[in-house]
Order: sequence, then structure tokens, then C-alpha cells
Amino acid sequence: MRNALKIIGIIALTLLQPFALGQAAEPPAPATANAAVPAVKVTQNDLQALQLRLDSLKQQISQANNYNQLEGPQDRLQALIVDIDRLSTALLPEQAQLRAQLEVLGPAPVEALVPGKSDIAAQRTVLTEQKNTLDTTLKTLETLKESATNLLTQISGIRRSMLESELTLSTHSLLNPAFWSPVLNPSPDDRQRLQAFFNELGVTAGAVWQPGQRFSTVVLVLLALLTWTLGRRMVERWLAWACMNRVPEGRLRRSSLALASVLATLLATGIALELLFYACTRHLPLPSMLATFSQEFEKLAYTCVLITGLSRALLSTQHPSWRLPDIADPVALALQPYARWLAGALLVLVTLVQISNAAGMSNQLVIAGRGIAALVITGLIIALLVRTSTTRRAMAAAGDAPEAASTMAGLIYTIASIAMVTSVIALLTGYVSLARFVTYEVVWVFILLAGFYLLMQVFKDGCEYVFSPRQASGKALKELLGIGDRRLDQVETLISGFGRAGLLLLAVITLFVGGIGTTLGQLISNIVAFLGGAGLRQFNIIPGHLFNAVLALVLGIYLIRTLRRWLDNEFLPKTDMDPGMCASLSTLFANIGYALVILLTLSSLGVKWTNLAWIVSALSVGIGFGLQEIVKNFVSGLILLTERPVKVGDLISISGVEGDIRRINVRATEIQLSDRSIVIVPNSQLISQNLRNVTLGGSAQGVATLELVFPLDIDPEQVQTLLYDTYCEHETILDKPAPFVRFSKLTPDGITLTVTGYVSSPRIVGTTKSDLLFEILKRLGAAGIELAKPTAPAT
Repeated sequence: MRNALKIIGIIALTLLQPFALGQAAEPPAPATANAAVPAVKVTQNDLQALQLRLDSLKQQISQANNYNQLEGPQDRLQALIVDIDRLSTALLPEQAQLRAQLEVLGPAPVEALVPGKSDIAAQRTVLTEQKNTLDTTLKTLETLKESATNLLTQISGIRRSMLESELTLSTHSLLNPAFWSPVLNPSPDDRQRLQAFFNELGVTAGAVWQPGQRFSTVVLVLLALLTWTLGRRMVERWLAWACMNRVPEGRLRRSSLALASVLATLLATGIALELLFYACTRHLPLPSMLATFSQEFEKLAYTCVLITGLSRALLSTQHPSWRLPDIADPVALALQPYARWLAGALLVLVTLVQISNAAGMSNQLVIAGRGIAALVITGLIIALLVRTSTTRRAMAAAGDAPEAASTMAGLIYTIASIAMVTSVIALLTGYVSLARFVTYEVVWVFILLAGFYLLMQVFKDGCEYVFSPRQASGKALKELLGIGDRRLDQVETLISGFGRAGLLLLAVITLFVGGIGTTLGQLISNIVAFLGGAGLRQFNIIPGHLFNAVLALVLGIYLIRTLRRWLDNEFLPKTDMDPGMCASLSTLFANIGYALVILLTLSSLGVKWTNLAWIVSALSVGIGFGLQEIVKNFVSGLILLTERPVKVGDLISISGVEGDIRRINVRATEIQLSDRSIVIVPNSQLISQNLRNVTLGGSAQGVATLELVFPLDIDPEQVQTLLYDTYCEHETILDKPAPFVRFSKLTPDGITLTVTGYVSSPRIVGTTKSDLLFEILKRLGAAGIELAKPTAPAT
């Protein structure tokens, strides 16, 4: 619980520190000369105490023999950094107020340098002395923090080096009797160190069991036991009742019940451990050995509790309908006891190893204890994997439907199997520390994956509930935003996807950011430092800017869409521009607007283009290979929108395709054919190929031409007049240019006459020709004139 509170303090201080610094950096309102300075004092004794804590930690680090002995100093060093930050943050407002008061008084004139000239000069002198003292204190705190931070980095490197050396260290194999010798027959020095540990334990037990303290000790221990047993069950039942009665039916109820079970277990464990710690230290602090052991045991207890709590929540053998993962009932029942067995084995065996570490026993005995723990844990995990595979094969043989195959589940099973084979080989070849590291990492990865899987399910189900149109929250969002069910579902999908992606990224960071040789506190500190700016500052991304970036993106998109609707519906229709030009301007405005919004969003994040040089290089390579066509079509689309060789509404013909341009997009152009179908043509073809634009310029005319073949015995002048009159009398034929009839051809089969007329638009040529042909045939029949009949070919 103490480490948990420290971790929460680290997170809160790191998240709130930018705001505190930001407030301190702003000059306060001008104060009067007599305003009182807040009484936040850091005396010289406080600074000396911090220095003594740092020196003590340096001494402990220099005396460490293995990397486990550095975990406690590393956590205490983080606590020291938190205390230094707290003091510095408390002094910053006082420094800003003193600076503001001195600015109000103004600079000291020359005559004010003589003592006793005025009250203002005396007050300025006092404030200057206070500010100088405060500046010195802040510089001292900054120096201490820098030393502690450097020491923290050195510890990580030392622990990493120690662990790497231990992992590559070859000792006796488990099959060698020399491996078991330090356990079965400890050396006198190990016996003496173990006796010293139990002596300290006896001293602590005697202090809490002395007359007058026994009743309170028994009460505290019983309270701890009751909290762990009855208290945990009561909290779990209360949370389950709250989920059953306050959460609506659906998947959110299942995931919230699973999360409530884990939280109840962790809460009961934390309270029980705190009661036990208070029972042992309410009069005297723990000796050095027991203090180190208690810190490591607390971490181990939380690890075991997480194993059992997450397993019980995800397997849910008592309520199979509440089970979140897709696991068949026989498989879940087969897996159920292994979590308790694994947690119990870890609690017993690792506690013994921690006792040997805290007592400072020999490396041979410590390595032997690690080997035994790794052997038992490896055996349990192998048994779990074999039992799972056997149960699934039995289900398949019985004809029962197993759970759906999952790539992730198969990958986890394969990696766990490979890890266990590696652990067995390492134990048999004498690389005990390597086997211990592999088994512990498998347990850690299980806790990590199970915990983040539960969080992602809760987040997903929570989004589905909040944005459901059947719930009150969804209905309120629909009314507030003025959107429909489909759009609300899209919003839910986006938020759920981004949230789960963020949790998955956090899981990956949690898995890799700590690396080898980091404790749980250091891991949390590294995550907070990364998310708080230490890692993201390489891209100049600060969490305080994320809200501004999201706000700029949302408002920018909304503003562009609003302005585009205003252009399309109000402004552009009132101009003299043709519809094609209006559509081109609207599309060009939207593209430029979206580009500016992206630039504004990146600027709000603090992204500098110099830090994105590698992205530009990668894009250059991609453009040279896979993105060449896309970029070519994009540039061609910009040329079409600016030079406008074609525009929306034009009738064009290209590569045998003739139709009206319906829309010019960034990548391709939509052409609507006469049958109302759409042909998508890449923009680059409209630039690089020969294109016929029938309506370019706005004054194109259509030509309606008919060729008719008549017999040789007709009266040519009569037929010419008939055809000419028919064209002239048709309402769509223009007077200028006037229609005309031409003698085209004379053959043994007949006389070919061509009649031509002009219409106002190429789009009505087909309809006009059809009407004219019907009218001509009607008039020829009335005049008794027949068309020539084709001559049969000679046989």
C-alpha cells in the first residue's frame, strides 16, 4: 500500500507539475508593497536532511551484491525526487510573488544605495535578501534533484549490467548434487545471516507482543484477516450488486462485474497489508533487513493477488454467461485451479528467496532458491498448457464445439510453450538465472495482457452504452449534436477504436519502457515521464497541447464544412460563374482548408518539421515506388481545378468514353454516361491523353447530319426542297448557320443526298436527328418517293 501510494503520488505530481509550473511562470497581479509573502519555508536543516538521504542511498547502492538488492534504494530514490519536486513546487509561487513585489517597487535609484534613505529602500533591501535566499534554496534543490536523477540512471544501468551478467552466468545444473548442496547443507555464514534475520524478526515480534500491546496487536491482525476474507467478499458482493442494479443489461454489465471483482481483491489486499504493517511498526520502525523484506513482500503480494483476481474475473466459472473471453466451459474449469497454485507457489518460494536476499546470504544459496522457484513455476505452466490442449482435444473427440480459433490466443500459447522449453533447457544446462528470468517474464506478461484486456473490454462496452441511441445518454447526444443514429454509431466506433488503441499502446509501453533492471515504481515513473513529455518531447508533443490540437481539428473541420455549404448554397449561386466553375472553386477551397487544418493541428501539438525529416524521407522513397500513381493523380487533380481544361458539366470524349463530367475529385474524375452509369477516370489521363471537350467555351453547337440514298429516277430538286423545308421547319434547327442539302455521291445504286443543320447544344443532336428522320420519312411517303433499296450481291 505504501508503494501504491507513492506511485499514485508520482503520477499526480508529474501530471500536475506542468500546470503548477505554468501558474508560477505567469506573473501574479501587482501586489502592494506591504503584501505578505506566503510562509513556505525550507530551512537549512531540511536541505541537509535531503542531502543525508541521498548520501545514505549512495552508500546502500555501493554495498549491493545483486540487482535485487537495488530495488529498495531505487524506490526510495524516486520518493526523494518526489519530495524535492514538492518543495520546489511549493517555493515557486513565493519566488514569483517576491519578483512581482520588487517590480512594483522598481529598480533602486542611486541615492537609495545609501542606508536609511527611505522606507521603500529598506523594504526593497529586505525583499531582495529574501529573493536571493529563495533563489539559493531553489538552486540547491535543483542540484539535489539532478544528482538524484543521475543516480537513478546509474542504478538502472548497474542493475541491467548485474542482471545481464547473472543471466549469462553458468552454474550447476539441477541434475548436479552440487546445486542442492547450499539448500540441504547451508554454510555457517548463511546460517548466521539467517539467524540474524530471525533475531530481527523476534525483536519486532517482541515489541508488538509486549504486555499492554498484545490486545491491540491481536485486534489488528484479526482485522487484517477479516478484511482479506470477509471484507473482500462483502466489497465484491456490494460492487456486484451495484453493477447488477445500476448498470443496464448487456456487455457493460459483464465487463463491469469482472472489473469490480479485481478492484475488490486489490482493495482488500491493500487494506489488509496496511493493517499488518501498522501492527508491526506502530511503536518501533522495522530494522533494515525487515524493512527491505517488507517492501519486496508487498510487491509479491500484489503480484499474487493480481494473478488470482484477474483469473477469477476472466474465467468466471461460477457465472459462465458473464465470461468476457471466448473460452469454453470445460477449458475454463480446467484452468481454474492453476491460478491459485501458481500464486501460492510464487508467494512461498519467492518469499524464501526474498528472505535470503534481505539477509545477505551467499550467491549460491540465492541462485539455488531461484532455480527451485523457476522449476516449480515452469512445471505449473507446462501442466497448464498440457491440460488446456488435452481438454480441447477431448472436446473435439466428444463432438463438442470448442471456442472459436483466435490468432492472438494461438500466438500466446506458442510463445508460452517456447518460453517454457527455454526455461527447462536453461535449468538443465545450469543457466538458473536465465530460467528464473524467463518464467517471471511469462507471469508478468500474463498479468499485463489480462489487465489491459479487461480495461479495453470495459472501455469498449462503456462507449457502446454511452452512445447507444436506446439509452438516455445517446438520446441526449443526438439532440445536442443534431445527428442521427448512423452518425452516432460512427462516433461510438471512432472513440472506442481510438481508446482501445491508446490502451494497447500503453500496454506496449508498459511492456518495454522499463526494460531490464527496473522496479515497479521505476516502471510507472518511466511511463508517466514518457506520457508526460520525456518521450514525446522528442517530437515536441506535450500532453497539455493535445486538447488544443483536438479542438483545432474539430473546429477546423466544422468551419470548413460550414463555409463550403455557405459557398455552395448562398454565395456562388449569386455570382455570374457557371456551375462548373462554382464546383471547382468549392472543391479547391475544401482541399486547401483541410491542408491548413492539418498544419494547424500539428502546430498545436508542437510538432516541428525538422523532427519529421525521417517521415519526409520515407514518403520520398514511397513516392518513388508505390505512391507514384497516387501523387501523379493528385497533382493532375489540382491542375484540373486551377487551369480548368475541363469542368463539371462539360461533355467530353476520351478513350471511347463520352459523357458529362459529374465531379472532379482529388484523385479521379467521375463521368456520367447517357445511361446514367458512372465511369471513374484517373485525373492523370485527362491531362496526358487526347481529350475532346464538346462544350468547352460555352458556345459549342451541335450538328445534325443525315445521309439518304434515293433511286436514280427521282426528281433531285423535289427531294432537295423537301429535305430543306423539313430541316427549316424543325424548331431546334438554327437559322444561322442555315441548313443545307448537298449532293454527296452518285453510284449505280442511287443518288446520295446529305442534309445538315445546326442545333444550339451537342446534347440534343441525337433527339433532333430522330425527330427529323421520322418527319422526312413521313413526307417522302406522302409525296410517293421511296428510298433506294440495296442491290443484292452477285452470286
